[in-house]
Amino acid sequence: MVAAASFVIGFVLIGLAVVLVAMRGGPRGTREAMHTQSAGGRSAATWVIAGLCLVFGVAIPAAVMAANGDHDKQARGGVELTSEQAEGRRLFTYNCGTCHTMKSANTSGRVGPNLDELRPPKALTLDAIEKGRARGQGQMPGELLVGEEAEKVASYIEAAAGR
Repeated sequence: MVAAASFVIGFVLIGLAVVLVAMRGGPRGTREAMHTQSAGGRSAATWVIAGLCLVFGVAIPAAVMAANGDHDKQARGGVELTSEQAEGRRLFTYNCGTCHTMKSANTSGRVGPNLDELRPPKALTLDAIEKGRARGQGQMPGELLVGEEAEKVASYIEAAAGR
């Protein structure tokens, strides 16, 4: 939302600048007007331009970053995730999201089962990650993730699937 507003405001300001230049008689009129300005007017114009550069170069990106915030520990449906589960969501999105659908990870894969409907327990998820499916002959190969990473993904799926 903030990024879109910044984008629109930026183009509005550029449009206003173009209109103001055109009202001065085009680029030539603007150049001539700059040479007839007083030293204080040129100084003021310099500070205004520097301020606009600062706003567009620092303030708007800072506002966008602040608006994005740290929403990693919040899943859809009001589920609070632990840091391990939040890391599991990241791993799931990267490794599993192209095949599996899960709303809380914003994935919509069509190859594997919809985990929101299936809502697998942690043990079943760990088994699927370790062995794959269809005895390794299916679309999901075994050992996509191992150890701690597999645990984090399984914990995340158990906490957030179907919610």
